[in-house]
Amino acid sequence: MKEERQTDIMDPARAAAFQAALGSEPTIAGGSALPPFFHQLYFWSPQPPAALGRDGHPKVGGLIPDMGLPRRMWAGGRLEFHVPLVAGIDADKKSVLESQNSKVGRSGPLGFVTLRHEIWQEGQLCLTEWQDLVYREDPVPDATSSQPPIARGDETDLRAVRFDSTLLFRYSALTFNGHRIHYDLDYARDVEGYDGLVVHGPLLAQLLMLFAVDLNGPLTSFYFRATSPLMHFETAQLCRNGEDMWVRGPDGRQCMQAVAMSQ
Repeated sequence: MKEERQTDIMDPARAAAFQAALGSEPTIAGGSALPPFFHQLYFWSPQPPAALGRDGHPKVGGLIPDMGLPRRMWAGGRLEFHVPLVAGIDADKKSVLESQNSKVGRSGPLGFVTLRHEIWQEGQLCLTEWQDLVYREDPVPDATSSQPPIARGDETDLRAVRFDSTLLFRYSALTFNGHRIHYDLDYARDVEGYDGLVVHGPLLAQLLMLFAVDLNGPLTSFYFRATSPLMHFETAQLCRNGEDMWVRGPDGRQCMQAVAMSQ
């Protein structure tokens, strides 16, 4: 089984900078418990330009196999929170390739990859994460696109969120995510066929998790699946009904669905 290991100091300044980017007071310092999913800010794997693909991601062929398809998306994931990660303390991450498979969908060939990550601090397992990636072909000009699902309208809690190119750039920088669909408008529109810059799926998941914590306290697990891309110029709504959560676009489409389990 393919495996990678990394170690990182969970720099509190990076987490505080993310709080500021989200418009919150930067309160995280050494010894602070990190909010759920803030581990995305850490465990960078910098590569020289020659080791990057056309989309700005590191070339596949290491832990992630080459599926022969050029477009990558973070399709969803599942997280189990065991104990909070603490800022300012070394953490160890083990990543393994859990599964890979291919199929043909309505849009053509698809490749699916699931990675499993474990993050440890001071000998204790803090977090287990399953990350689902999907690979697909370039869009065909004038092809009929599938209709996105319509979001539920029975939420009991709602929070409006807005995005712009600055927030997307700052999140890309803080997570060292070079994927050009998030900051290169010409590439996003002309090569990958989007209407604008694409809001990061993990950023939407992050906002849902923070919303869930505000409503119900610490999380024990979180599942999410991206169902339709959201553009940087669109206002979205974070919605909740019980353990179910979702992101609704301005036209009523569902951009993400999730389940948040609290203590």
